Amino acid sequence: MIQSRNYFLVGPMGAGKTAVGRHLSRLLHRDFYDSDEELESRTGVDIPFIFEKEGEKGFRQREQKIIKELSEKKNIVLATGGGAILNEQNRIFLGSRGTVIYLYASVGKQVERTKKGKERPLLTNKDSRKVLEELMAVRDPLYKSIADITINTDGRKIKSVAQEIINA
Repeated sequence: MIQSRNYFLVGPMGAGKTAVGRHLSRLLHRDFYDSDEELESRTGVDIPFIFEKEGEKGFRQREQKIIKELSEKKNIVLATGGGAILNEQNRIFLGSRGTVIYLYASVGKQVERTKKGKERPLLTNKDSRKVLEELMAVRDPLYKSIADITINTDGRKIKSVAQEIINA
């Protein structure tokens, strides 16, 4: 399976999709893509700006085009945005074009990990724990519905998560 499949990483903010994806791609000698980074690169603006100007709906439309295109590539590792699975077409693209790995992180870990680093539009000026709990309630069943493999990333190192994916 490792020789001819794409690997698509799904999961909540702060689960480690980008970090694990980069490491996994190096181990497997594959190209790595991050749908959020790709969107920013193509539009020339950051995601918070897209949210501000187009709202979440506009962002999700752009995200779907990127995921459709990237998931058509062969032998890649793709880290998706946390909400990519809200779109049914994205779930179909990912589920039919590769191995979907759900990187699970508890809400507590998500809160801890999203405090630092890049700005996250859905958490700006809000109670992040409450927002993350609400997002998980909606998204967790969707992640599970398309996942071929689920890995809990709480308290784990990037290398060990990537190795577990390869072993699986």
